[in-house]
Amino acid sequence: MRYYFFLTLIAVLCFSIGMNEVNGEEVYKWNFKPSENNEPSDTEPEYKKLLEKYDGLFIGDPEKKDVYLTFDNGYENGYTEDILDVLKEKQVPAAFFVTGHYLESASDIVKRMVEEGHTVGNHSWNHPSLPEISDKKIEEELGSVKEKFQELTGEKDMLYLRPPQGTFNESSLAKTRELGYINVFWSFAYVDWETSHQKGAENAYQSIMKRIHPGAVMLLHSVSEDNADALEKVIDEARKQGYTFKNLDDLVLDTELTTE
Repeated sequence: MRYYFFLTLIAVLCFSIGMNEVNGEEVYKWNFKPSENNEPSDTEPEYKKLLEKYDGLFIGDPEKKDVYLTFDNGYENGYTEDILDVLKEKQVPAAFFVTGHYLESASDIVKRMVEEGHTVGNHSWNHPSLPEISDKKIEEELGSVKEKFQELTGEKDMLYLRPPQGTFNESSLAKTRELGYINVFWSFAYVDWETSHQKGAENAYQSIMKRIHPGAVMLLHSVSEDNADALEKVIDEARKQGYTFKNLDDLVLDTELTTE
């Protein structure tokens, strides 16, 4: 089963604008447009319209040097606790988007995430493309994760969703918003999930610092040894450059204030 989740995670960053159609509605795969000189990223105009309509997020205020760390956790590869150690030492919040497989195989780590004040978000039970399954199946995929999470931690709320495989359309955004979720995409990512092609902590550090920008919602994968090894240096350097690490609740509040 571990290999299934590894393969599906690979699909997350395969960027293309349109993938296919479901019931006559186009299915999109998330992509962002990086800028030079650490300027904020952008994305497709159509994507921004849909996110605005259904309260989705991909970037914070481009005028503020705030950064939001998010990790996708499809399976445990031995590095998440190292990441948590760094976050605890540096007092940095993060969001971890977990699958059903992760909840079952790494339940103690999920409990630690909550105990140490991090956000745990929904990444579905089996990592399917949400716009390509029925509304009933979406409810089952997300409901199973939320129920298991509540059972493990006692937490009542699970507010944030990272769409599996980065795929979405208007119907999936509408349905998941109806279920109470805020879809969280990203304005920064790099190829970090290939566990057999890690290039070292310095490469991870350079890749991140090259593209860090005001309002960045950073997608990282906790299966990456490089990320775990580079994280402390990334945090220290980002702070030296004037960045502040915030959580997703701050991002939502800031977004609501700027749209009022």
